[in-house]
Amino acid sequence: MNSVDLIIHNARQLVTCASGGKSKRLDEMQDVGIIMGGAVAIKDGLIVDVGTTHDILREFESEQTIDAGGKVVTPGFVDPHTHIVFAGDRLNEFELKIQGADYLDILANGGGIISTVRNTREATITELVTQAAARLDKMLACGTTTCEIKTGYGLDTETEIKMLKVIGLLDESHSMDIVATFLAAHAIPPEFKGDPDGYTDLICREMLPLAWDWFGNLSSTRRGCCISRHFFADVFCEKNAFSLEQTERVLTTAKQLGFELKAHVDEFTNLGGSRLSIACGAVSIDHLDAISDDEVKLLADSDTVGIITPPVNFNFGSAEFADARKLIDSGCAIALSTDFNPGSAPCPSQPLVMAIACRYQKLLPSEAFNAATINAAFALGLGAEVGSLDVGKLADILIMDTDDYRQIAYEFGGNLVEKVIKRGALAYER
Repeated sequence: MNSVDLIIHNARQLVTCASGGKSKRLDEMQDVGIIMGGAVAIKDGLIVDVGTTHDILREFESEQTIDAGGKVVTPGFVDPHTHIVFAGDRLNEFELKIQGADYLDILANGGGIISTVRNTREATITELVTQAAARLDKMLACGTTTCEIKTGYGLDTETEIKMLKVIGLLDESHSMDIVATFLAAHAIPPEFKGDPDGYTDLICREMLPLAWDWFGNLSSTRRGCCISRHFFADVFCEKNAFSLEQTERVLTTAKQLGFELKAHVDEFTNLGGSRLSIACGAVSIDHLDAISDDEVKLLADSDTVGIITPPVNFNFGSAEFADARKLIDSGCAIALSTDFNPGSAPCPSQPLVMAIACRYQKLLPSEAFNAATINAAFALGLGAEVGSLDVGKLADILIMDTDDYRQIAYEFGGNLVEKVIKRGALAYER
């Protein structure tokens, strides 16, 4: 008998989401790799073996075991697009929008993203860490074990670097693994109103190099394996944000410095951002509501993952969503994300994202599950480490209070997460 640290056994469905070392596409999206009566053996925070309970208990022994009691056991969710470091709230704007206020009117009166920027600039590092950690706790309770966090609510050099420091502290202190993304190119700050080229120059000349220096100074021995190896730069290519030319300049400068690339593209209007970002080798392109047919084909033929953010459209009260059904049927690798942020998507729950995607974007529960786990991991460059229950990957595992994984997307308004195991240790229990 081989001795291990933990055995989770007696799962009715062990949902592995195994993908053979690549993101899932087409019919693969409908296969979640179920092992009936499954079990997992864990040692040193890693998965040692998966199989039936009979086979695992015959080969391994452990002083610590968890009887899943005939429930569903799955990989932890991966959330590849969030903005959870911010100060203040936008509750008043929520009411104004319900009453019919236009976003541009709110922005003109000092609200919108500029309100969040003002509050984030004024907040201390300690305040930002405390507030963001509470949001991470909510995400963890909903089953997310790895997430990405963007800057982008500073829009000046000092605050953008302050946000990076907050993200680093969160990775050190929270059980969740975190990947950092530098998004100074999120909006044009008030100081550069009417001069977007001037702000783009500041990003490329000063902000990106300083951000890369921050990343280079991270300790290679820190607990979080993700943040010390993956660092992304992002840009919002959109009307009234950054033009195609400005986007190209930011992405090119970032790539030359060593950043991996992401891009907010085609959320409202098609400017050619998807084509540009794919050509630049972006690991993901995000939103894709207005992506063109030609760009869909480019995405399908590339290694880039398309991230869909259903909570944004849901929060806007819109009946129009990114055509995720078409993207999957065209052969694109598609991931799901909360886009957790104070303005357009105050949502910590990947299961709720799956529920929305199934209803409004016609994903099957299996497709939604793969999009929120293994494909989301590939959208962060972490497909070899998280997102599925495979030998050698981090033991990030959920025990769900159901005997059929499809109920996770079918049921909404509650939370079926019973236990969260992070790196082989209990991180949350309901």
